[in-house]
Amino acid sequence: MNRRSALQALAAGAALPFAGVKALALSPQASGPTPPAFGLGVATVSLKSLPLDNMLAAVKRIGLDAISLHRAHSPWENQPGQWREIADKIRAAGVTVRCCGVLALKNDEAAMRRMMDYVGALGLSLFSCSVEPAALPLLEKLVREYDLHAAIHNHGPEDKVWPGPRSIWDAIQPFDARIGLCLDIGHSYRAGEDPADAIRRYRARLLDVHLKDSAAGVGQEDIPVEMGRGKMDLCAVLTALIGTGYRENVWLEYEKDPNDPVPGLAESTGYVRGLRRGVSAT
Repeated sequence: MNRRSALQALAAGAALPFAGVKALALSPQASGPTPPAFGLGVATVSLKSLPLDNMLAAVKRIGLDAISLHRAHSPWENQPGQWREIADKIRAAGVTVRCCGVLALKNDEAAMRRMMDYVGALGLSLFSCSVEPAALPLLEKLVREYDLHAAIHNHGPEDKVWPGPRSIWDAIQPFDARIGLCLDIGHSYRAGEDPADAIRRYRARLLDVHLKDSAAGVGQEDIPVEMGRGKMDLCAVLTALIGTGYRENVWLEYEKDPNDPVPGLAESTGYVRGLRRGVSAT
């Protein structure tokens, strides 16, 4: 399924609540299979240029209600009471925080405990992170103590520690299964690892997924684009997620236009909805 057929699959869509953009969603009367189990939401790093209120309004305008919260909207440097206030404000807006990150974890118990307290203050059980390899035993100790799940995020060929999912998978084998992977498909591709294959290989500890598109090739610097306009085989990725029974969250990332992200994010959201519907029907 290519971009054109994905869009055509949702030709019955009504207008998105965003001016000038058409929603890519089937009409309520349309028949079809039950939607796949995984949740779809926004990684708010996509909207990091927007203040909290504007970010929440943007998420609602594109028709989603779940987020992975970026530090731009709840700074780590705040006090615990402020973290809880932000979480309450997000809930009051009708948006659910299901994850936060990417947390930078060093081999420092006091600093890592503060990060665990941050996650708890937001009412979460899952966070994505980049962790120093030497800190993995400490991370294991704390996810057990706090009963949290830590998803280590791969950052592409520029990251000499966690470039792709294979490096994470190999490193976490001796540790508690609450330490798993946050698969960033764009960075995985640029690191030379097929993200659809990674979903199947590492599904046992795949806790989180960042969905994006990029015009960059293997080994190249990221070139963010709207979903469906780059090199990612998003059809294969969604097929692998559905085929493996992935039931966690998939977060849409769009970083092409940091000062005006909503139009591109709205287009990407509609495209992924259409593609998911088409994949589910096959």
